[in-house]
Amino acid sequence: MPTFSLLTFNCYGVPTPGTSSRLRLLAHTLNNLDMSAVCLQEVQSNRHRRLFERECESYPARAYEPFFHAPKGGLLTMARCPIMSKEFHLYTERGLWYTPALADWILHKGILITRLEWEHMPVVLINTHLTANYMGNWSQTNMFAKHEYNQLRQLAECVREQPTNALVLVCGDFNIPRGSWLYDAFLEESGLTDPLEGNLQSTLRPRSMMPSRYFMSIDYALVRAPDVYGVKVESRFQFEDVIPHNNKQVALSDHYAVELLVNVDDGNPPPDVSMG
Repeated sequence: MPTFSLLTFNCYGVPTPGTSSRLRLLAHTLNNLDMSAVCLQEVQSNRHRRLFERECESYPARAYEPFFHAPKGGLLTMARCPIMSKEFHLYTERGLWYTPALADWILHKGILITRLEWEHMPVVLINTHLTANYMGNWSQTNMFAKHEYNQLRQLAECVREQPTNALVLVCGDFNIPRGSWLYDAFLEESGLTDPLEGNLQSTLRPRSMMPSRYFMSIDYALVRAPDVYGVKVESRFQFEDVIPHNNKQVALSDHYAVELLVNVDDGNPPPDVSMG
């Protein structure tokens, strides 16, 4: 029973004096992990994108949408199996430029879709990072929550468009809490399953001076498996501990990573269907 393993991680790539050193440590950590694919968010400069490409040599296949200062959306997907195609969709709803959402405009947040061929099975990886909710208020009347809802509807449409014979994995920093009305509506519209449903542990690393309302479970790795396969899915958080680096204890990011393991019973593979 082969296993497709995925790690999704908001790497907190905001350029600061210590960012390159920390991301290099992250790259070495990723390079030594036995993952089929890694999806990163907040790769906020082309310099850091090249750092990951250079240091993560065990993932020879890479997908991103080029842009002048950073990959669009800050999204980078790396894989050990061949990439068949990739595409990027800019979110049509990105908030108001005169609010703190300006940062999301500059990064050109959107949806990176990468199609892989793995164990004779088509796999679609959808890597995304939604607009942040700068008020920590996810009520139906909140301005940022409304923007997030529109982005989630666009994301759900992308999921529904994927071939039914493909294993579809949707991951990233959604900036919405697990169990919220936004979460429930998205799962219903997309047809995805959340292996960590009910787990309300925050995926943001605790920080002093930040109000507790922001510490929610907002990072996801979601699944839509084809009916013709038997699958068993496991998921867990990773990178929760600090690690020694340059005589200090370093956190790899201000988020925790989410690991997803999809065990596939491929005894009766489906007929070959084009990925489109």
